[in-house]
Amino acid sequence: MPLNHEVIGAPPKQRLDTLSVRRLLAYAAGIGADEPVYLDDCREGGLIGFPALCVSLEWDNRHMAEELGYTAEESVRGVHASQDSVFHRPLRPGQELRTETQVTGAYETRAGMRTVIQIRITDAASGEPVVTSWTSHIMRGMHQPGLPVEAHAEPEVPKLELDLDRAERISVPIARELPHSYTECASIWNPVHTEREVALGAGLPDIILHGTATWALAGRELIRKRAGGDPTRLRRLHGRFTGMVIPGAPIEIRIGPAHGSLVAFDVLNAQGKAAISDGIAELS
Repeated sequence: MPLNHEVIGAPPKQRLDTLSVRRLLAYAAGIGADEPVYLDDCREGGLIGFPALCVSLEWDNRHMAEELGYTAEESVRGVHASQDSVFHRPLRPGQELRTETQVTGAYETRAGMRTVIQIRITDAASGEPVVTSWTSHIMRGMHQPGLPVEAHAEPEVPKLELDLDRAERISVPIARELPHSYTECASIWNPVHTEREVALGAGLPDIILHGTATWALAGRELIRKRAGGDPTRLRRLHGRFTGMVIPGAPIEIRIGPAHGSLVAFDVLNAQGKAAISDGIAELS
């Protein structure tokens, strides 16, 4: 079906969520973030949610296939193409958060149609920003003349080349069942991540790990290696999802040295291809 252009730039959709201890614990456990700051709800100072938990809040709003005009069959062909999140303040249990989602653009690519969505998470009482994300998706094999259509431009991403000679390399095992546990812990469900028959029917070689899970694992290692284990120091995390991660084999996260507040990184899948490219983390 053709893209519904009326959705682009339309007033944002809103929803309210209250962060529970259970939700914070589950997300951290789902990506193996086992530090007390994420898992010990008795710690002095209280729990702090893992920053990438924002994607769980974003998911229901971002999953807008019907409004965009895609059929159920077409929506299965969608893949997450990029995630760029700015973390204004920590996620904590008991926060009531308002999530506003707006489709801001659509573009033609060789792989298919790319849609761009801005998501603003704010404190429901004060209106103060908590997380601002820009996320994009590609509907593989779908093309439409007349694009691009744009309501708001995406923010500029800082440029920093990954210094491979000085990069730290971390091998991270990806269990075959990780997509299943991440699906439930993050409350992000797409059958191509867990149901092999659906994945094969969508033209994929196997079930694949969620792009946001790979992105979160990179964030986990960045916090450990470059932020002294303090999640409040991660202020921005950007990456383009450029390759598939098939569970059952390790990935390699390559983290460069800090250049001021910026750190470049990427992620390689088991075949040595980039699963995340142009990774940039900003630290305080």
